[in-house]
Amino acid sequence: MFFIKKLTHTIQLHPSYFTQNYQTFLAEKLYADVEGTCTGRYGYIIAVLDSMESLDISKGKVIPSIGLAEFEVKYRAVVFKPFKGEVVDGVVSQVNKMGFFADVGPLQVFVSSHLIPSDLKFDASKNPPAYHAEDGSSIEKGYHVRIKIVGTRFDATDIFAIGTIKDDFCGVQLP
Repeated sequence: MFFIKKLTHTIQLHPSYFTQNYQTFLAEKLYADVEGTCTGRYGYIIAVLDSMESLDISKGKVIPSIGLAEFEVKYRAVVFKPFKGEVVDGVVSQVNKMGFFADVGPLQVFVSSHLIPSDLKFDASKNPPAYHAEDGSSIEKGYHVRIKIVGTRFDATDIFAIGTIKDDFCGVQLP
């Protein structure tokens, strides 16, 4: 789920930043560029661990004809990458007759109505819509659920996941 990865990022710096403090500008640009982004290969980049002093910044190369300098910065980051079979906790964000969506940090997991226990029935008359069971338990927007991930799909800039609550210890989590 959470990993520490060594990554690299290429940054182009405008000549107006060619001062003694150019490394500060590079560090700030790195944080702004990569924190909170998603790569299909590594997952969501949660935070850069290295401080400005510990970043590995290459010597800059001037790009002919435009005058920008290109730097390669090596850094360590905390990344979030979900896997099939992993059990995660999330918050229900949307409920419809096809299933529900739950937010697990930056990841949105879809749980199909086929992957919800049969005792939970969809109730469209309730506002907002919800799944209700005879024993009084329900799944509504804002409820905490425990989900087992049954599949993931990685895009260039996003991750998609499908989950189930038909497994042991999965479902609505009581406060």
